[in-house]
Amino acid sequence: MHPLLLLAAEEAQKAPNPILPDKNEIIFGTLAFLVLLVAMYKFAFPAVTKMMNDRTERIRRNLDDAERVKGEAQSILDEYQRQLADAKSEANRIIEEARQTAESLRRDLMARAESEVAELRVRASEEVAAAQDRALSDLQSRIATLAIDAAEKVVEKNLDRATNIALVENYIQSVGSSR
Repeated sequence: MHPLLLLAAEEAQKAPNPILPDKNEIIFGTLAFLVLLVAMYKFAFPAVTKMMNDRTERIRRNLDDAERVKGEAQSILDEYQRQLADAKSEANRIIEEARQTAESLRRDLMARAESEVAELRVRASEEVAAAQDRALSDLQSRIATLAIDAAEKVVEKNLDRATNIALVENYIQSVGSSR
């Protein structure tokens, strides 16, 4: 072999491997890792665990509070819906009562109107009957007056029958034309 090659091979064996670290670095790195791991296990891990447990408990409390608030909201909603249904039924009852009252009032007014009409008819027929009676009475008194006047005329002249009839007819015509 050539001496240059031997020299290069020797130097190549002495040169550190770029992939593998030195033994000192491996030992110190491992010791630092173990110290850091123990410190984290002793100090950081309990703190992280406590923090995670606290957060879990806070989330659980928030969920419980949210569930409680949801239950309260549902009960309030149920109460509101019950009150709304009660209000609707009360409104329907009031409307039905008003409708019944209006119908009763209409019937009462119709009955009153019909009784007043019947009363007016009775009064009007009574007034017509009274007017007829007055007219008949007036007519009878006039006829009586006419008969008396005619009788006076007949008696006054004491004439024969044909003359008496003529006198009565003349008198009736003179009384009828004077009106």
